[in-house]
Amino acid sequence: MWMKKLRISTPFLQRLLLGRREIVISSSKTQFDFPSISPKVEQFPRFIQSRKLNFRRNDLGFSGRTLFSSEAAKKCSCWNCCNGVSSNTTPFLVCTACGCVQPVDQSVDYFQIFGLEKKYEIEGENLERKYKDWQRKLHPDLVHTKSQKEREYAAEQSARVIDAYRTLTDPLSRAMYILKLEGVHVDEEEKIDDVELLTEMLEIRETVDEADDSQALEQIQGQIQGKFEQSSISFTDAFQSRKYEEALAAIRRMTYYKRANEEIVRKL
Repeated sequence: MWMKKLRISTPFLQRLLLGRREIVISSSKTQFDFPSISPKVEQFPRFIQSRKLNFRRNDLGFSGRTLFSSEAAKKCSCWNCCNGVSSNTTPFLVCTACGCVQPVDQSVDYFQIFGLEKKYEIEGENLERKYKDWQRKLHPDLVHTKSQKEREYAAEQSARVIDAYRTLTDPLSRAMYILKLEGVHVDEEEKIDDVELLTEMLEIRETVDEADDSQALEQIQGQIQGKFEQSSISFTDAFQSRKYEEALAAIRRMTYYKRANEEIVRKL
């Protein structure tokens, strides 16, 4: 063990140590020698009173939280090159530094995958373009020479991108998904007790059964599509107003109209 005495020339530390200018430093820890000093709290500067200084740590007790930005907690790093990427910008599917495919991050929602604002109304062309961009980057032909680990990541990411695209391109699925993101439970198998809706659906079914040619069926299909779109507008208004019960009611109507349309398609 070695011992050494240092002279303190900094005015701040001189005042802090109340005139004591010698510090004893050992190889294991730093200690201040105060054999007979019992200073009053008010003798220290106010900003020192508000902090708990830990001289034994030899860092003046400043917490790391005061030295580093909170943005550091929002960084994710590539498993291959350890490059840090902000999770607030683009989804971390592929590393922008080394190009390696990353493992699936479930915290990234479907809207974030395509760089879309989380809202019900979206631009279909923009969604399709970004979907094709991701598929090109994750295509098996582009990763077949990569490691087994990266090929597995690419397969998982590709499957999730496909599921995200199918969900967001379908109005009903998109409505259910965005409600789930808001923490609203959507029961897809819920029994309907809306008498008006049930009566309407029975009438539509009878009309479809009585239709004897494709022209009549297409006419009915157009009417159902109009009702579906109107319910979609009702959902948009309810969701924007955060009236989730009304939004769920709109989803139930959209569900029945979609099923009626599928029945007509089978008959055409």
